[in-house]
Amino acid sequence: MPNQPAPNLLSWASEIDEGAIAQAARTARLPFVSGHVALMPDAHIGIGATVGSVIPTENAIIPAAVGVDIGCGMVATETTLTASDLPDTLAALMPMVEHRIPAGVGKGHQDPSTDRALGDLGLPYTDLNPRQSRKVADQFGTLGSGNHFVEVCLDERDQVWTVLHSGSRGVGNQLATMHIVGAKKLMKKQATSLEDPDLAYLVQSTPEFTAYIEDMLWAQRYAMASRARMDKVLINALFRVVGKGERVRTINCHHNFTQQESHYGKSLWITRKGAIKADTGDEGVIPGSMGTCSYIVRGRGNPESYNSCSHGAGRRMSRTKAKRELSATSLTAAMSGRIWNADRAAALVDEHPAAYKSIDQVMADQKDLVEIQHTLHQIFNYKG
Repeated sequence: MPNQPAPNLLSWASEIDEGAIAQAARTARLPFVSGHVALMPDAHIGIGATVGSVIPTENAIIPAAVGVDIGCGMVATETTLTASDLPDTLAALMPMVEHRIPAGVGKGHQDPSTDRALGDLGLPYTDLNPRQSRKVADQFGTLGSGNHFVEVCLDERDQVWTVLHSGSRGVGNQLATMHIVGAKKLMKKQATSLEDPDLAYLVQSTPEFTAYIEDMLWAQRYAMASRARMDKVLINALFRVVGKGERVRTINCHHNFTQQESHYGKSLWITRKGAIKADTGDEGVIPGSMGTCSYIVRGRGNPESYNSCSHGAGRRMSRTKAKRELSATSLTAAMSGRIWNADRAAALVDEHPAAYKSIDQVMADQKDLVEIQHTLHQIFNYKG
């Protein structure tokens, strides 16, 4: 059940930094925020708006609240495979995934089938230069970096799942940054006073608002289609290693996005910055950190959260602090028994499980937001 740590804030987090509460309170004080800001159990400090927050706005949107990884989200596929179908090790899968799903900052690849997929998406509102257009094609179906990952998991029935986390890559970042900078310039031109410049906003029915919405919706489509492409590649690679297998179902959901919805009798823009839609019956994917569980959930449609839930475990340490206080040795111990990028342990310390909140506590905090369908345990992890 939520508590109220500040006016116009409802929080489901049993563990939350005071700075995150103060940041969310600044957002809640904006005049166009209609109702309370909802903080999910994984909430932590972000840029401008709090990661793990749900922000209801009327006739305006904050581009930085959606963030620079527009449409970032999860895709998970349940298969007909069980643990008994798997070989003794999935080590043979790692080089296949590394080759077919490039990961890292700026990484791309050439895929002859990309043009058809991109043709179905249309074009963003903003004209892209030739270099950006090449990046759109080259980075489609690639993972990115940071906490983006590919996993193979077993659920409580020993059923095999694949799980993947990614977003809109370089083009989403560039489009978002352009609109965030543009909103800040508008605020300065209009002499609009803000508690935080990153809360710069765009007003509905203006050309700037229209341009942002169109670019944002395109980036969301790009991110979802890119995840679907990687999911197909991953499933095909897994089935090739195992020698058989079929899909049962796939869940593909955003957790950095905004859309118009009806709440409390009003048509509102609901921005979910690190949160997924969890209306009654909605299926979602909530990952833990490296070495912990992930969850397949069904939404309960809680109106106080604007039909939302957490998007993951949520950081308790910054990347800088994690690199300073945690070690490759302890990360290796935490990942024992899994196939993973062990040769890159030193570079992945900032993704150490100890750098994140307890996913089990996060799930306990949001029992009134989602129902757990399946609990997934990693057996293979490939990190961006």
